Amino acid sequence: MGYFGKLEEKAKAIELRKTGLSYSQIQKIVNVSKSTLSLWCRDIELSKIQKENLNSIREKSAKIGSHIAAKNKIEKRTEKSKQIHILAKEELGEISKRERFVAGIALYLGDGYKTDKRFGFSNADPRIIKLMMNWLLEFANVEKSRIYGRIWLHDDLDEKRAKLFWSKLLDIKESNFIKSYVVKNKPNSKKIRKNIHKYGVFSLIVNSKDLQEKMIGFMTGILSD
Repeated sequence: MGYFGKLEEKAKAIELRKTGLSYSQIQKIVNVSKSTLSLWCRDIELSKIQKENLNSIREKSAKIGSHIAAKNKIEKRTEKSKQIHILAKEELGEISKRERFVAGIALYLGDGYKTDKRFGFSNADPRIIKLMMNWLLEFANVEKSRIYGRIWLHDDLDEKRAKLFWSKLLDIKESNFIKSYVVKNKPNSKKIRKNIHKYGVFSLIVNSKDLQEKMIGFMTGILSD
């Protein structure tokens, strides 16, 4: 670019700056570096309103930049987690029948009834409840008709919808559901509910003292040295 072309660019940049445009905005019209613009426009005094507008633009740009950075960070972490999950599943390999048996006992050790005189297992995760349901059918020699369900949920959730969900998931009749335990929601409570389970917490129940005693025996075996 010749000398006169450079002068025209400088004049154009100064004219645009006087209107209150930011250097980034001017760069979209005049193809020069910010350092050059800063040099050309250093003696231009902006009005109070122009300065406020530029500060507003900078704040918005900073927020957008932070949002993009946060989004990229989340996407990167999500992808990393996905890869870890894939590798972990491959490392686990095929699960044998005995391993499924022990896994069910370990789950019961965490979320099963310990003192009640019947088998009971509660969890909000449908995958875990489904796994324990299959465990009962495979290892406890329990007929599906003898397996009962109970839902624990807050009163701001749809009980009918929850019953339909668990009934379809586990292929058990709603007539096998014991009366739900409904807890009154406290909207003004300072306590924040971190986990809101839209289908509530579900309990698998078998009215068998012998099965419960057997589960205690299984757990004792796992916990023994």
